[in-house]
Amino acid sequence: MGCAPSIHVSQSGVIYCRDSDESNSPHQTTTISQGTAATLHGLFIKTDAADSIPSVITYQSRHSRNNSHRDRKENSGGHIRIEAETQTSHTSVKVSATEECIGPMRLTQEPIQVLLVFAKEDSQSDAFWWACDRAGFRCNIARTPESAVECFLDKHHEIVVIDGRHARYFEAEAVCRLIRATKPSENTVILAIVPQKPPDQEEQSVLPLLCAGFSRMYVENSSVSACYNELVQIEHGEVRCQFKLRACNSVFTALDHCQEAVEITSEDHIIQYVNPAFERMMGYHKGELIGKELTELPKSDKNRADLLDTINTCIKKGKEWQGICYARKKSGDSIQQHVKITPVIGQGGKIRHFVAIKRPHSDNNKQGYKCNKDERCVGEHSQSECHSLRHRDRRKDSVDGRSLSSRGSDAPSLQNRRYSSVARIHSMTIEAPITKVINIINAAQESSPVTVAEALDRVLEILRTTELYSPQLASKEDDPHTNDLVGGLMSDGLRRLSGNEYVFSKNMSQSQLAIPVTLNDVPPSIAEMLNDEERWEFNILELEAATHKRPLTYLGLKTFTSFGVCEFLNCSESTLRSWLQVIEASYHASNAYHNSTHAADVLHATAYFLRKERVKSSLDQLDEVAALIAATVHDVDHPGRTNSFLCNAGSELAILYNDTAVLESHHAALAFQLTVRDSKSNIFKNIDRNQFRTLRQAIIDMVLATEMTRHFEHVNKFVNSINKPMAAIEESSSNSESSDSEGQASIRNSPENRLLIKRMMIKCADVANPCRPLELCIEWAGRISEEYFAQTDEEKRQGLPVVMPVFDRNTCSVPKSQISFIDYFITDMFDAWDAFASLPGLMEHLSENYKYWKSLDEMKCKSLRPPPPP
Repeated sequence: MGCAPSIHVSQSGVIYCRDSDESNSPHQTTTISQGTAATLHGLFIKTDAADSIPSVITYQSRHSRNNSHRDRKENSGGHIRIEAETQTSHTSVKVSATEECIGPMRLTQEPIQVLLVFAKEDSQSDAFWWACDRAGFRCNIARTPESAVECFLDKHHEIVVIDGRHARYFEAEAVCRLIRATKPSENTVILAIVPQKPPDQEEQSVLPLLCAGFSRMYVENSSVSACYNELVQIEHGEVRCQFKLRACNSVFTALDHCQEAVEITSEDHIIQYVNPAFERMMGYHKGELIGKELTELPKSDKNRADLLDTINTCIKKGKEWQGICYARKKSGDSIQQHVKITPVIGQGGKIRHFVAIKRPHSDNNKQGYKCNKDERCVGEHSQSECHSLRHRDRRKDSVDGRSLSSRGSDAPSLQNRRYSSVARIHSMTIEAPITKVINIINAAQESSPVTVAEALDRVLEILRTTELYSPQLASKEDDPHTNDLVGGLMSDGLRRLSGNEYVFSKNMSQSQLAIPVTLNDVPPSIAEMLNDEERWEFNILELEAATHKRPLTYLGLKTFTSFGVCEFLNCSESTLRSWLQVIEASYHASNAYHNSTHAADVLHATAYFLRKERVKSSLDQLDEVAALIAATVHDVDHPGRTNSFLCNAGSELAILYNDTAVLESHHAALAFQLTVRDSKSNIFKNIDRNQFRTLRQAIIDMVLATEMTRHFEHVNKFVNSINKPMAAIEESSSNSESSDSEGQASIRNSPENRLLIKRMMIKCADVANPCRPLELCIEWAGRISEEYFAQTDEEKRQGLPVVMPVFDRNTCSVPKSQISFIDYFITDMFDAWDAFASLPGLMEHLSENYKYWKSLDEMKCKSLRPPPPP
């Protein structure tokens, strides 16, 4: 359904009703003879006098219709002849509001309104008319300066186009000045239409138009496309900027009504703005302050001499400063204020403004110098004590002053009570290790040169981040595969819950399990395969096929027996068999990757690592048993979806575990639930309580270590606590021509480092696929890709956020995803693990596999294998 058609009024009294389309000639016309009156589309028009013709005509864009129609009707007996033609418009667009952002503020911009000021209709006015139609803008036409101002005050148009070609009708500059004299025009773009000059004449200067209030000049061109381009450029340029500037009025309104004093200065400390609260507190009028440098204002003599230097040093580094100081009012009195000064970064990444928020600070003790100690230099994300707070005893002095000022007030405000609470927290003597490190660095800064002190400032900023061990990608847009892998594997979801619930498939009951077998009853073909289980090249996929997707039970029996697990746990082989079958049945065979074959593969890798000499000498038997059990259960009941998916889907498990390590927490918890459920499969039933608690804690810790959000933390701790100290001992031993095996053993065997070794071991076993022989590596890459493809498909079906968009089965490059995974997660971790456990064969496989994926990527091949030769 269309809106009202456009209407033009000609000098002869002929009214053109424009319905749509690109042509510059009217498509629907109505001719009304002199002395008659008619009603047209609800508009009563009388043409007896020229002044009865409306001077403002309204046009609204509308949706196109799909059929053309011509209707001609003549009334020979009357004075009215009606010709009607409706034509489909292919260029008009749907008018809709758009969203813009200015900082954190989200704005909705309604469709652009355009006012055309033309004294008469011609091809130029028609061109702008149709250009508005094509752009989806709402349009009005005014014929006189008076009607133009009246219409503008009613509609507040974003764009005004004034015809400046014919001075005999009106002066364009005068019309512009009339509009600029109104308040709404502050954010309006006014365009002047100027006539074309002959080629031999110099082009008209734009300066007179700018002085008259015009924003732009447009040289006469009746092409609809040229007009459309001009309007669209204005919309995307000046109009959007003016729209954002107009929104700033709300911010200034908030500042004007803010009870705290606000002062904004330039980077050169020239006052640019103060709010009414500032005027009231200081006794100045804003006119007396704006434009002046802060140094021109009188200073209070109650501050210590170096206070301003301390503040400037802090804020020039881009840090926030807050503390208590004195300021001098216009009356000459000093007022004690709590001040927070925040640098504002602008164009070029430089500081462009300083925002100071001030409020009176009540202190009945009037101890001026002591209050100056209560100051802080605050970094980007967290607070750091400035020079006066670098020593612990000084911090306590500052706290006492703050607490006294809060308690000394007869009616302490909520704000004061909050500061008192913070003060008591700061005065506590309990300190975390990182706090001690920060205090040591703070103390070292006092006696350090400026360059060293600045470097230590940077160190403090890094130490205060919450993601100490997580590297940041330089440009995530450059590598979408790595970006998606990091987002999908190292986060617990986008925290956007929906009404969809992801439900796990039910576990198989005991009655559905296969009949247990003893190790002696293993079929010869499977037993022959298991003879190679101590080799890294052991083919777990062949075992999967031979055991009908039950490799975990068979491999578990062989591996657990070789490590003496039954003897350690004091359980029978039948109990172990039952337990392995219960655990394997709880893996989902329908998963492409996270099934019992993956668990068996991780168990094999863990056993392989445990047999390496340095690992074996670092761990005791309890550690070995815990590692084998953790590898077996580490992905039990995995749904084939990532943590991010479960959090986004609002699954029961995500709610149960508060969106934190959801699957890993579930695997560990379910493993113990399944184990103790039935005495026949309870492998822990015969060990004492203390041993069980120690074993249980070790298993849980290793299963949780497979969660990827703390990947870099585990790797970096291993490198810094084990690799580097042992390398230093080796280096010193080689220099002194003596060995220090005891020193290395003491490093490896400390409880903390044994914990790091077990975490690193299961992490490497969990993602060892890129270090397997090439054929196994390719198969595992295909399986994990298929599982991610299935997740993306389900996310799209359920309308959930797509966690890893590159894993779209129609567009994904598997080689690129493998390259990103190896580069970002595997290489550094296995370099560190190889340096400890000595794994040259694995590193050789990793290198060859990486070359294989690189070669496919260079061929622009997206599949697992190269295309067959033609």
